[in-house]
Amino acid sequence: MRHARRRIVRRGARLAAVGGVLCGGLMVTHAMASEPSAASRAPQSATLAAAGKGAGLVSTLGASRTAGSWIAADGRPVVAVTDSAAAAEVKKAGARPKVVSHSMEDLKSVTKALKAAPRVAGTAWAMDYVNNEVVVQADRTVSAADWSRMKKLAESMGSSVRMERTEGTFTTRLNAALPMFSTGGRCSAGYNVTNGRNEFILTAGHCGPAGSVWFGDNQGTKQLGQTITTAFPGSDFSLIQYNNGENDTGNNVVSIGGGKGVQIIGTADATVGQRVFRSGSTSGLHDGQVKALNATVNYPEGTVTGLIETNVCAEPGDSGGPLFSEGIALGVTSGGNGDCTAGGTTFFQPITKALRALGVKLTGPGAAAQGAAGATAQSSSAPAASQGTAAVPGSAAPGSVQAVGGTSESLLARLTDPQNIGPGLLVIAGSIIALVATRYIRTEQDRNRYRRQYSQSWG
Repeated sequence: MRHARRRIVRRGARLAAVGGVLCGGLMVTHAMASEPSAASRAPQSATLAAAGKGAGLVSTLGASRTAGSWIAADGRPVVAVTDSAAAAEVKKAGARPKVVSHSMEDLKSVTKALKAAPRVAGTAWAMDYVNNEVVVQADRTVSAADWSRMKKLAESMGSSVRMERTEGTFTTRLNAALPMFSTGGRCSAGYNVTNGRNEFILTAGHCGPAGSVWFGDNQGTKQLGQTITTAFPGSDFSLIQYNNGENDTGNNVVSIGGGKGVQIIGTADATVGQRVFRSGSTSGLHDGQVKALNATVNYPEGTVTGLIETNVCAEPGDSGGPLFSEGIALGVTSGGNGDCTAGGTTFFQPITKALRALGVKLTGPGAAAQGAAGATAQSSSAPAASQGTAAVPGSAAPGSVQAVGGTSESLLARLTDPQNIGPGLLVIAGSIIALVATRYIRTEQDRNRYRRQYSQSWG
């Protein structure tokens, strides 16, 4: 990719970076599938409607009478309430009440006390609305002394706190490999955004400080742009300005593999219980569920607050990739623990907060669905697109598909070429290929789940 933006697009590397791409994925420019019928889109838009109803009831009843809302397994909104009168109001509104002991005010006082305590890297906490408690997690790097001190603090708060030891280590998901490179390492891009004058890549803040130059290859010959602003720690988002200030696609289509992509048509705040998908340059497409909101994570580099907690897996290099559901952007990948073999916890920077702070909005169809930057996409505003719109990478700029696919093929060719590695290392190469094959099978399983859920928009 070269400095001329048209050449950048046509060579395909930037398209591969933007949209939180999969391994071998890319940003595409046009939706190809027909619009789903009103009947087919009803189950998906119902999720947004349920989330909106629950959030509205929480706002109306207030923090002293409620303790959050979530989407139940049957798709209905559930609202945690602290008294029978509030329960009656929730039931009358068509939602399901759950009477709990601790109000949102109680839970917030717990998180405030945790934040005020001495910082311990390797810990995280979030409000578990379903179980009406704050869950405090500590990874394997937390010492026995720090764990004991935190347990004493938790015990002083009573039944509103649950302590958990977790496997692995809470880290940001940055690594030095394909496909979006800077001197600090590799990340995945999230979304195309604009301030009305220039266009940018929205990605994770920990990917690099302001001034970082990004490339679509590890030789540093295909420049994408430069980081102009970043927020980390505290939050975790940044903007990479395209060379010449704009990109040629103007769209947000996230590749989900198999020659398909999902058109992003708006933004929203995540809801506990919501089924979500994440794509990233290391591990590909994976799905899971939102487990908690307003999570705090004490990374080694610093503390980040206000995150979305999920059970979607992620791995180093997936940082900055998009979290989405039903064609709606929810966030960008921050960090977590575990991997996509054993599973784990992954945290995401909410996109609505990032857009508001940066004064930008999605490009393409997402801009119209948002209205002002960071506005929440309602199910009534764009029901036809709430499933996402399937698109074909063949409609992207010439050469983009070949450029992305060629990267993986050349890597495998190098691994198995006896002229490049000694015969004794072929066994290692074979193990790597087996690992790649296992990862491919897992990614295909997640892709098939996406296809089943959004069959009407798959095309």
